[in-house]
Amino acid sequence: MTPPRILVVDNDRQMVALLRRHLEREGFAVLEAAGGQAAVEVLQQEDVDIVLTDLVMDEVGGLEVLAAAQRERPGARVLLMTAFASLETAIEALRHGAYDYLTKPFKLAEATLAIRRALDDRRLRQENERLRAAVERQYGFERLLGETPAMQAVLEKVRAVAESDAPVLLLGESGTGKELVAQALHWGSARRAGPFVPVSCAAVPESLLESELFGHEKGAFTGADRKRAGLFAAAHGGTLFLDEIGDLQPGIQVKLLRVLQDRAVRPVGSTGEVRVDFRLVSATNRDLASLVREGKFREDLYYRLAVIPVRLPALRERAADIPLLASHFLERAARRLGKRLTGFTPEAAAWMLGHPWPGNVRELENAVERAAVLARGTDVMLADLRSDMDPAPPAPSALRPSLEDLELQYIRRVLEEVRGDKRAAAKVLGVSVRTLQRKVKDL
Repeated sequence: MTPPRILVVDNDRQMVALLRRHLEREGFAVLEAAGGQAAVEVLQQEDVDIVLTDLVMDEVGGLEVLAAAQRERPGARVLLMTAFASLETAIEALRHGAYDYLTKPFKLAEATLAIRRALDDRRLRQENERLRAAVERQYGFERLLGETPAMQAVLEKVRAVAESDAPVLLLGESGTGKELVAQALHWGSARRAGPFVPVSCAAVPESLLESELFGHEKGAFTGADRKRAGLFAAAHGGTLFLDEIGDLQPGIQVKLLRVLQDRAVRPVGSTGEVRVDFRLVSATNRDLASLVREGKFREDLYYRLAVIPVRLPALRERAADIPLLASHFLERAARRLGKRLTGFTPEAAAWMLGHPWPGNVRELENAVERAAVLARGTDVMLADLRSDMDPAPPAPSALRPSLEDLELQYIRRVLEEVRGDKRAAAKVLGVSVRTLQRKVKDL
């Protein structure tokens, strides 16, 4: 293991020699510089982990060495050695990025302790950067796959607005990847260190949604046995993702508009307000503009949400991306299953390109994962991809089914695929749960 490299800087050569002997006994690799100018030259040529420099030196002082270290070796930690008379200057140096200072005279053990603390801090920061990079790879723009012009236009727009705090409205059919885009917007923004809070407006009953969003005081209603912060407050400093925003009822629409205007929430049962600061990303598979015209969605809220509208294309509109997406899903599934899967047979690939994919990317992902489980060889075959619930080719008949019959057949097929889960089926079909329940009565 390579020992940490310490650059010792002082006009006093005896001090440099003393520190060098001590630090080498402690297991460090030591570079030395007899003055600030020599230290700047070393920093331009050598990689170092720690700079231990005197503050007051002839010509080039410790503050100049600090600036050079930040410029040439931004990962290095700088420790200052200072006499009591220059303590105020040392504290000012901390404000400019120095890690710590030692007041002369100091014990050699104190120097060792300060250096080890600085190294620990450096390692922690490097580890945090690695973890952040891994999270960004998992949730960032790298997950948004697509080479077609339609998808490239989306990626270009999303990257352009990521750093902004402006509200974004994601539009598109169910399964097109709206939550992935919302996550990428968060991790590509200056708020990435804050929380990403997703909320499905359709999944929470209307009677509970206000409490979930705004929070409540103890005793605000039956069952409120403790005070609870809402999701607006939970998203403070980060991004709030309101999915299925088109399903918000009028009463909640008014209160959401007030939050966006005032940047404050009043928990249920409270007389005081809580300030909130979040970036809002919302999404819907419904035509909000039509709902506004029909009086079902507030026009003023619509314009608040749709400062930057982004429409995600359906998979059928970017069919050329299907091989890329399918290969990605297959590689991921094979890794998870511990299987060796190299690709798709020509028949399977052709079927995927010709399938309409009403459930969009989510349906393709599920189909490929199912095929990966069923595959017996290294290539996925058509039989692996096709579900037992796929409709069989129609038998020749003089009678043609009505549009209503076809609709009911398709609803039945989707319900079978999701094992009767009406909420999941509604997402695939691109309709509200209420609409689906009304149509299911005819089955």
